[in-house]
Amino acid sequence: MREVQGQVVVIGAGIAGLAAAHRLLERGARVTVLEASGRVGGKLLPGEIAGARVDLGAESMLARRPEAVALAREVGLADRLEPPATATASLWSRGTLLPFPKGHVMGVPGTASALAGVVSEEGLARVERDAELPRTEVGDDVAVGEYVAQRLGREVVDRLLEPMLGGVYAGDAYRLSMRSAVPQLFEVARTHTSLTAGVRELQAKAAAARQTGPVFTGIRGGIGSLPLAVADSVRARGGEILTRTPVTGLRRTPEGGWRVRCGERELLADAVVVAAPAPVAARLLRAETPGAAAELDGVEYASMALVTLAYRRAEAALPGGSGFLVPPVDGRTIKASTFASQKWGWIADENPDLAVLRTSVGRYGETEILQRDDSELVEVSRQDLKAATGLDATPVASLVTRWDDGLPQYPVGHHARVARIREHIAVLPGLAVCGAPYDGVGIPACVASAYAAADQIQGDPRGVQELTANPVQSLHGGAGE
Repeated sequence: MREVQGQVVVIGAGIAGLAAAHRLLERGARVTVLEASGRVGGKLLPGEIAGARVDLGAESMLARRPEAVALAREVGLADRLEPPATATASLWSRGTLLPFPKGHVMGVPGTASALAGVVSEEGLARVERDAELPRTEVGDDVAVGEYVAQRLGREVVDRLLEPMLGGVYAGDAYRLSMRSAVPQLFEVARTHTSLTAGVRELQAKAAAARQTGPVFTGIRGGIGSLPLAVADSVRARGGEILTRTPVTGLRRTPEGGWRVRCGERELLADAVVVAAPAPVAARLLRAETPGAAAELDGVEYASMALVTLAYRRAEAALPGGSGFLVPPVDGRTIKASTFASQKWGWIADENPDLAVLRTSVGRYGETEILQRDDSELVEVSRQDLKAATGLDATPVASLVTRWDDGLPQYPVGHHARVARIREHIAVLPGLAVCGAPYDGVGIPACVASAYAAADQIQGDPRGVQELTANPVQSLHGGAGE
């Protein structure tokens, strides 16, 4: 692999852009990161409520995939990595809080008995029919909800798969790509007749690989501290990060480099990594690669909001566990709630007199709820929390964080769209893209995408090839509740 010794401009200072900059600096490049907003971190946002440190965006990251945890260790956060204090979650279904079933992969069970008490007797009987059904062909891709409904019935999709996927993508299971959103299940569908038998095989392989540790991990002080630490490391290595610096133009130079316009300022670069949301990437790439821009224009997004509430602990008796998910079929407003003080030991340790909760609202296609003002979102969250848990106290503080167009959607055929984008970009030396619009919305997936982009502009396409050839690389975690 050749080392880039020249100037690289990274457009976007979310975790993907910062990770790309960090990797490039390690390999000898000179790096400038340009960020349109006034801060780094993108969807990773540290905040405070009633004096308590909290996350106002993503709150955890997948621990069984190495990229994000390794990056945290590299930037000095090793001693602050902390798994949840409890991994026990509930499902608020048909008006009752139920223990979330064990023995599933993204809500898809290995046996019907795993769902006892959560789906009806008819639903359990429908799951058992999976072993008798003929093979369901999935072709090049299929909607995950459609496939699972064909194999196990709609009740499994509506009661389990939808709330699980809603927490990650804020998406619609009957529209989301199985190949891109749940790649391990897509491999099962390609290689097995019975879905439940394939899930049991996945579980056996995980057990054999001793994947028994926490699925997710957090960082004491909040996941929002990760991009801040990466940014500090970038600066310490000689990189420059410019916030409030929107990029307005990107063009090739006659010499084969790149001209990056930021208002009245221009930067010359040997290579550019575009780590921006799809609409921004489309605008910047349109002049040099209209094909890639057209594909990026087709990437849709879901908006959502997080409602963070702080209560006096003495007034906030809660069920045990880390929180609950909500099946959208029940028509509730919130889609999930996290009991942050119970899920994260560091929040409880730092704030012994407070109980901190958060709810999330908004899914793909839901626009009415997010048009309500902050006070209304707080009130509907309180109403749903009361109905689910009995919590009727008045919070001492509340905070609404809106993530407009925050989560890219991966509909059927998303993998092919990403392949076409990369084909268009591949003919332009010194250009790469990375981030949530491509290979996974979770933190490890974004970091892996960043590293692949860094490899690509250094003349080694293996990183991108690995992302596209190995679907397990797209396994994500931690973007939502």
